[in-house]
Amino acid sequence: MTPEFTDLAHAPATLRGIFVSLGLAREDESPKITQLAGGISSGILRVEFNSGVYCLKQALPKLKVAKEWHVPVERVFAEIGWLETVGEIVPGSVPKVLGQDTASKSFVMEYLPDSYRNWKSDLLASRVEPSIAAAVGAVLGKIHAATARSASLAARFATDANFYAIRLEPYLVEASRHHPGVRSRLNELVERTQGTHLALVHGDVSPKNIMIGPNGPVFLDAECAWYGDPAFDLAFCLNHLLLKAAWLPAVLPALMESFRSLVDTYMARVNFEPIADLEYRAATLLPALTLARVDGKSPVEYLDEPARIAIRAAALDLLKDPRDCLDDVRGFWTRKFST
Repeated sequence: MTPEFTDLAHAPATLRGIFVSLGLAREDESPKITQLAGGISSGILRVEFNSGVYCLKQALPKLKVAKEWHVPVERVFAEIGWLETVGEIVPGSVPKVLGQDTASKSFVMEYLPDSYRNWKSDLLASRVEPSIAAAVGAVLGKIHAATARSASLAARFATDANFYAIRLEPYLVEASRHHPGVRSRLNELVERTQGTHLALVHGDVSPKNIMIGPNGPVFLDAECAWYGDPAFDLAFCLNHLLLKAAWLPAVLPALMESFRSLVDTYMARVNFEPIADLEYRAATLLPALTLARVDGKSPVEYLDEPARIAIRAAALDLLKDPRDCLDDVRGFWTRKFST
């Protein structure tokens, strides 16, 4: 029988007990709890005790989207492992994990100062700095290079079922249900991605999950962590630059320069397989992810219907006529959406 889910946002006594067990609070303290805006899959709380301010994240059994989308809450432990592993590879690029609670499927991490900026918020406000994209690419490249072809990490993050449930099914498989004309192509991309196990993958390298601090980008929300295809992370992040370029044509040149900068700094660190092989997988996966953010289970919330129609058409063109390299994808997108 599945244990009943306890939402810690509404269970202060249980939450206090977790912090007491971690040595971060006293029994006689009452926590000050603030729910934070976050993604669709977790409860994220700002929790204040006398000892300081912390961030608590709890995996939700049902995601906050219109369509039915249930995923295993055990994914939280893969996220903790990803944060701890990456914290050793690129110190300062992730929040420090301070402890976990197995029963509630939650963990406590350091609370980032309010001076940190969210990259998505910057981009949607047309504050586009290619240097930030370059820094993101550099960190991502370091993570993949440091974890590539590791038997121990492959065993630790053998989360193929979770990755399929959280990423491949709600994105590519769901999009294929809406577009039978490219269904076989999307299914091929699913199978290829499932069969590639090369490095530790974050799985949700989105601007919303990247904070910009004084020492560079800080990556959050790694609950999709999986030992798999590094091209997925690269394509997933680049996809958000394409989407915003279509939505914000006034800053399209800066976004396309960000695209180029991210690719360049990332590829400079690829030493674990031929660059052309990884780039081919990223370039051919990219339009599938773009289509999925229009017609998958987690559509991008800021696009209006005309933008969705245009993006859908462009993504389908690229799926039917694939490009082998990322610069060709960038060029196609620039021509398509330049004013």
